[in-house]
Amino acid sequence: MIFEHIENNGHEQVVFCHNKDAGLKAIIAIHNTVLGPALGGLRMWPYKTEQDALNDVLRLSRGMTYKNAVAGLNIGGGKAVIIGDPSKDKSEALFRAFGKFVDSLGGRYITAEDVGIDVNDMEYVYRETEYVTGVHQVHGGSGDPSPFTAYGTLQGLMATLNKKYGDEEVGRHSYAVQGLGHVGMEFVKLLKERGAKIFVTDINRELVERAVEDYGAEAVAPDEIYDVPADVYSPCALGGTVNEQTLPRLKAKIICGAANNQLANNAIGDEVMKRGIVYAPDYAVNAGGVMNVSLEIDGYNRERAMRMMRTIYHNLARIYEISDRDNIPTYRAADRLAEERISAIGKLKLPMGRTAPRFLGRMRGH
Repeated sequence: MIFEHIENNGHEQVVFCHNKDAGLKAIIAIHNTVLGPALGGLRMWPYKTEQDALNDVLRLSRGMTYKNAVAGLNIGGGKAVIIGDPSKDKSEALFRAFGKFVDSLGGRYITAEDVGIDVNDMEYVYRETEYVTGVHQVHGGSGDPSPFTAYGTLQGLMATLNKKYGDEEVGRHSYAVQGLGHVGMEFVKLLKERGAKIFVTDINRELVERAVEDYGAEAVAPDEIYDVPADVYSPCALGGTVNEQTLPRLKAKIICGAANNQLANNAIGDEVMKRGIVYAPDYAVNAGGVMNVSLEIDGYNRERAMRMMRTIYHNLARIYEISDRDNIPTYRAADRLAEERISAIGKLKLPMGRTAPRFLGRMRGH
């Protein structure tokens, strides 16, 4: 069944990684390397079953292929997951063991931070392999990608406001932000700087209190975020929050946030369009983080990264053009844009396998 599962999702390679002494159980999924080496983050999560972990890494890695393609990057899509509780199962040995597995792939997969992982964890991975992005600035890396993801989300928001309301004035509208992790809190900060009215929620009460105190947000209970009278619903936590139960409750006319896989399924995406809600496809909106870390391959430059974030606005505008032109939901338009680019470039070269990434400007340290 595993090969059938992989075939249905179009993956090139799936690697199961185990090191008993380090307590490592991990899966690396390489979805597509037509555009370049597969880049995507490492997630650490206490999955209930190994099948849940496999399902997640296959879904996320495929999403990275589309994200990187729409972002105009010369990289393919991949992802990795470690089965474990990030609050108590982390260790130097765990991440160094994972780094050895990444290194064994010879550059076909490049890892980065994702849910449950921080820059300190990446330091251990980096001791064993060059194929890491998001490493600390002291090594010539870019550090935490969260501020760039949030800034890119803002660019996508502005394009979507222009599509729906004919303006880019963030402060004229109200926002329901679900999730106040690194990216969500940074996004709230950007909204506040532009004078916006913000409703916030998170399962972590301390983060909610910080958003209220620092940014003047209005706190609501986790299940009430769908009911607030906001113009924009911004999911910035885990996926699937736009579903059969929540969509009828949304007052918002725009869905635009930093979370992955915001729509529970394609049928929900179709219904979003029928209801006249503009959905900003998640992987086009939240590409700022991967854009930022991808620059480490050629030598990181922060000014270049910030300039690259602004292309997200134009990518969203192009998606809306395709949606209108072909009369299809925006999530399908985003997929079409990605598939057209992969197809066009795929005719020029074979899948990646021989040329390893360069990582210019990197410095080893202890």
